[in-house]
Amino acid sequence: MIDINLHTHTRRCGHASGEDREYVENAVKAGFREIGFSDHAPFMTADGKESGYRVSHADTPGYFESLRALREEFKDRIAIHIGFEMEYYEENFEDMLSYARSQGAEYLILGQHFLGNEHVYREGTSAASDSVERLDKYLELVLKGLKTGLFSYVAHPDIIRFTGDDKAYEERIRSFIREVVKLGYPLELNRLGFFEKRHYPRDLFWKIAGEEGATAVIGLDAHTPEVYLDRETVKKIEAYLEEHHVKRILPQMIRI
Repeated sequence: MIDINLHTHTRRCGHASGEDREYVENAVKAGFREIGFSDHAPFMTADGKESGYRVSHADTPGYFESLRALREEFKDRIAIHIGFEMEYYEENFEDMLSYARSQGAEYLILGQHFLGNEHVYREGTSAASDSVERLDKYLELVLKGLKTGLFSYVAHPDIIRFTGDDKAYEERIRSFIREVVKLGYPLELNRLGFFEKRHYPRDLFWKIAGEEGATAVIGLDAHTPEVYLDRETVKKIEAYLEEHHVKRILPQMIRI
């Protein structure tokens, strides 16, 4: 049974639905004792451009106000944490971190959807590519992010959609996972990717994870409140991890 989940979105990111209260009520109903909201962190370029898949700066105060009120209301039934899912953009990280802290974010999840400022690197990491250089850049950025010590874990670590040679992929992923294990981080088995049969979870990635002694957390990546009530998919994920010999642990929040 999974009773802690730190990966939850809200309608403010533009691609999730439901009211904040519905997520909390369903989590309580399903027996969760601790949940975290980690919507996509705000990001604005110097000329004022904002992405359509993130919480906007204008909506950020409401994000915290709503969740703080729910945390107080439900404090005797469930623990609620408020953070962000955020990329590690080398040139923008300090500014993004400073803003997150100024708003009261408690924690961060590393979700590397782009290889840098998405207004420049428009192609996301889910786009199919056989570029080894692109794969290397993704893995480099994730490791640099984790080495800051400010992320609780890396979400969907196998999101990079590499379509090139399996040997090149295996060599790089094995080295990457060894580094993650040395740093003491778990890998997230992403429920959304699993449920929607996306290109992740990637079997080869998790085969290597098992061989290298990695641990895993289950991240619901909830974009609708109903996800909290779906125990059947979680059971299938647990079986998947067992099949790949990866030990499941509960996520631990690292405060920023």
